[in-house]
Amino acid sequence: MTNKKFYVVVAFLVIAATILSACGTPASKQVEVFSWWVGPGEADGLAAMVVVFNAQYPSITFVNAAVAGGAGTNAKAVLATRLAANDPPDSWQAHAGQETIANYVAAGQVKPLDDLFASTGFSKVLPATLLPLISKDGHPYSVPVNIHRSNVMWFNPKVLAEAGVTANPKTDFATLDAFFAVCDQIKAAGKICLSLGAPWTAVHLFENIMIGTMGADKWNGLWATPPTTDWNGADVAAGLANYAKALSYTNADASTLPDWQTASKMVSDGDAAFNIMGDWAYGYFANAAPNGLALTPHTDFDWAVSPGTYGIFNFLSDSFVLPVGAKHPDAALDWLTVAASKAGQEAFNPKKGSICARTDCNQALFSEYSQDAAKDWTSNVVVGSLMHGVVAAPAWATSISTAVGLFQTDTSKTADFQAALVAACKTDGTCK
Repeated sequence: MTNKKFYVVVAFLVIAATILSACGTPASKQVEVFSWWVGPGEADGLAAMVVVFNAQYPSITFVNAAVAGGAGTNAKAVLATRLAANDPPDSWQAHAGQETIANYVAAGQVKPLDDLFASTGFSKVLPATLLPLISKDGHPYSVPVNIHRSNVMWFNPKVLAEAGVTANPKTDFATLDAFFAVCDQIKAAGKICLSLGAPWTAVHLFENIMIGTMGADKWNGLWATPPTTDWNGADVAAGLANYAKALSYTNADASTLPDWQTASKMVSDGDAAFNIMGDWAYGYFANAAPNGLALTPHTDFDWAVSPGTYGIFNFLSDSFVLPVGAKHPDAALDWLTVAASKAGQEAFNPKKGSICARTDCNQALFSEYSQDAAKDWTSNVVVGSLMHGVVAAPAWATSISTAVGLFQTDTSKTADFQAALVAACKTDGTCK
């Protein structure tokens, strides 16, 4: 082969390689989405939204990087390791509120989404109460896909009837004392009154017992800057006493259970009367097998707000962010566009057991529970969840969770528990 012909062949190969590279390999046309949605209800919801994504962006491969663990406890640890190694997924799930703002935004790990919100009109269909929680200095940083309610109490009507309980959980638990009186009846009948699961669910129970004791205004005051409710005061002390009493009605093996589903199933199986868990439990109870239990509402299970919280909506919101350094930023924006869309949220939320973050979703698509929740969202006093990232920065929330865990081992030490909460506010919270 002459030198001239050799150079022509080499040039042809270089051009061909360049063209093939421009076309991209399957790996380059993907979006890796990181979440903790692997359980019943939540996995179904994610799968439904992915169907919408695949229909709108068929050339992009959706990579589900979900990590198991209720409330994201395991996933957040994995994510932190990846971020430290400068290996972010293309988008990740984060609770709206301080979990995002005081963590990822403060660390410069996520980008503002002003252009996406403007191009999609997303901000115009969000509740006025939600937009400030996902923003910093007027710039939105996450796409909320839903509104969840934390203060839901699920119950088994058959267990109540068998124990001779005539009180109606939907109307007759205006105080925790009224609830505890029924717990005594349940306990006397040989059943667990209040099922509890993995350690994070104890924090979930803690926040709702505290709200049920002190009310919305004083709960909100705990998280103000500086707090307007005294962490060392009588209101907190009363809440801790009620929390200790609530724990006395729970199953002894709670801390050994794998997650929230096991505790919820204790209710549907008839082993326990009540379980205080967020409304993602609706999907677990009602969705079809294999991920759901396919139970009949009002017969096999029912719901009310947690005791003492009538007229209060304790909320959280799942959202997704755009990382700095995402490998596929354009595909990530496509994912966020679907997450923000009416079609995406109408596919996702009925399965997840939540209501849309958007205000224009078709309510006919939703369960009776979700329709009730949507009405309450617009009429109740709204407070933010501790366990699910709304009211406290991650370090503060972690300190409180540690204190809750220690208290579970000896519920007689309420003074020590309160002192730990005071210290947590001074060290990691807004008491500085």
